[in-house]
Amino acid sequence: MAKPYANPLLAVPSRPLPRIVAIIGAGTIGPDIGYYLKSALPDIKLYLVDVAQEAVDRAVQRCHDYAKKAVAKGKLSEDEAGKITRNIIGTLNYPDIADADWVLEAATENIGLKRKIFAQIEAIVRPDALITSNTSSLPAAEIFSQLKHKQRATVTHFFAPAWRNPVVEVIRWQQTDPAVIEYLRWVFCVTGKIPLITADVACFMLDRIFDNWCNEAAMLLDKATASEVDSVANEFVHAGPFFVLNLAHGNPIITETNTLQADLEGEHYRPATIFRSVNTWVTVPPGKRVEVDAKTTQAVRERLMGILFSQGVDIVDRHIGEPADLDLGCRQALALKKGPLDLMRDLGEKVTGNALLRLGKERPGMPMPKRPFAAYQDFLRHLLVDDVDGVKVITLRRPEALNALHDEMTDEILSVIRKHEKDPQVKGFVIVGYGTKAFCAGADIGRFPRMLGDAPAAAQYSRDCSRLLVHLDKMQKPVVAALNGMALGGGFELAMRCHGIVALRNAWMQLPEITLGIVPGIGAMVVPYRRWPQAASVFHGMLRQADRLKAARAHELGVVDALADDYAGLIKTAVARVAALSSGFRCIPDGAIELAPLSAIEPKAGSGQTLSAEVIGIMEKAIRAAAAAPSFAAALEIGYSAFGDSACTAGAREGISAFQEKRKPDFSKTP
Repeated sequence: MAKPYANPLLAVPSRPLPRIVAIIGAGTIGPDIGYYLKSALPDIKLYLVDVAQEAVDRAVQRCHDYAKKAVAKGKLSEDEAGKITRNIIGTLNYPDIADADWVLEAATENIGLKRKIFAQIEAIVRPDALITSNTSSLPAAEIFSQLKHKQRATVTHFFAPAWRNPVVEVIRWQQTDPAVIEYLRWVFCVTGKIPLITADVACFMLDRIFDNWCNEAAMLLDKATASEVDSVANEFVHAGPFFVLNLAHGNPIITETNTLQADLEGEHYRPATIFRSVNTWVTVPPGKRVEVDAKTTQAVRERLMGILFSQGVDIVDRHIGEPADLDLGCRQALALKKGPLDLMRDLGEKVTGNALLRLGKERPGMPMPKRPFAAYQDFLRHLLVDDVDGVKVITLRRPEALNALHDEMTDEILSVIRKHEKDPQVKGFVIVGYGTKAFCAGADIGRFPRMLGDAPAAAQYSRDCSRLLVHLDKMQKPVVAALNGMALGGGFELAMRCHGIVALRNAWMQLPEITLGIVPGIGAMVVPYRRWPQAASVFHGMLRQADRLKAARAHELGVVDALADDYAGLIKTAVARVAALSSGFRCIPDGAIELAPLSAIEPKAGSGQTLSAEVIGIMEKAIRAAAAAPSFAAALEIGYSAFGDSACTAGAREGISAFQEKRKPDFSKTP
């Protein structure tokens, strides 16, 4: 089999989406997995299987309750909820699931029980039906050792709550057909999950971090109380280890998983004995803390950091998982504020070294780095890069932010382009977003709030944020934006500067900056009028009133070059567009241009939201001045300056404050 794509959605699936799914185990996580699948694929038939009718009934009811709550919160319509809850069938009879395309086991972490379940499953389902286990710790080689058709089985490890937590570990073990692994990655990505590939070792990747973090916290109880440990840990996580253990009733889980690690990898993983004698920890909730003296703080802090660093480097050194997947999974599945590798980088080699030194001294046997410090930082954190027919496909992967740009991602895109733009074997580049929701949902607000009231600083910030776009303007090889979903603000500005744009039919574009009381800062007041003058009136509405532009309409206007029906088709279309542009493409026009009239408007968005008339005035002045500018570069400078001017308005202060406070802005009291 060819090397798998880094972006799961580039693969052509080996089979269609499942039609019938069965989940064995109707306890806590089984129904949650079922609800996730029914929410993403409402037309499937879902079986929830257990040995007790009461458990089955509770599981089916839980799915109905989730849907009911979603309707009450306005997240689902009654019709949508009805589709989700339809065809959820509870059963005690394994023969009912004979036609299942995929059977997921989510029973108790007991290898004997799991083997018994899989023997029953294999005796009933088709030879090509997929079989996966939701185990958090037991290696696939152990669980599936007695299966006749091992090639169709692996572990798919969900994280609680499975209907909402986006991460799933997909375990690559020796006897699974590689096509099954790639299919599962594709299915999970299509249905809104973040599939992370890990090796088949005890506790896989992320539970090695979580279980040993919690075990280390318990080992520290000779130095501090549970509430003190959690108070120190709040620097690194949104909820301390003891609070999470209480929430998940996790003491038996840590005992079980760390016993497994100790039996397989050494006594240093043996669980703290206190886990067997305590049911609930006395600790503090997230955001709260008790006072901890400096000596205790240092001891706890260094040990907690040390275990994160130890497990992180061990995962990388043993190729259990990819570095970027490790950090992404720690943030998304485990709610760490930063993954261990990012934390190492940000704290520096000295602090990292001291933490590992203490851990090695106080907890001998724990893994230590096998390579220099810098070797653990040499990876792309926010991009996936693939080769498709001589084209570098760059996937923006910040799913937690809908692939929004920030400084580090911007610099990574630039680094990939600079690395390959002179390579004669590379025809050009495609930029696409990860997943099915967003190409790029704009740019992080970053340092901008500190610049409110400082026009020169805000204008320079705008220039700095344009470094990738200015590079695209000067390129000799084509770059095509493939809009796989929404393209907002800075994300749409990035697409504008690419040399071609293709889009899914359901994609859409928006410039929502005016709803924040600012103007677009990196070219949107300049570029569209020069590239697509025939669509000037549409861009007037997008800029001044945050109107949305659907992909089909953008195609009619010539803004989008071609439309596609699905992700694979989108990439194929984008790669073909790169080939078409390789013989030459038109640069953004220089010199002054004619501008369609900017008719007077009410300061209101298409949604009815009141806007800042002052900021609209700054925008209109800049649009006119940029059109009359003697060069494209001069026009961009006008845009940067206008962004700086907007940063000094009452509208900007209100809009940015509202964004930070997660409320709707009120521009009625601003000019």
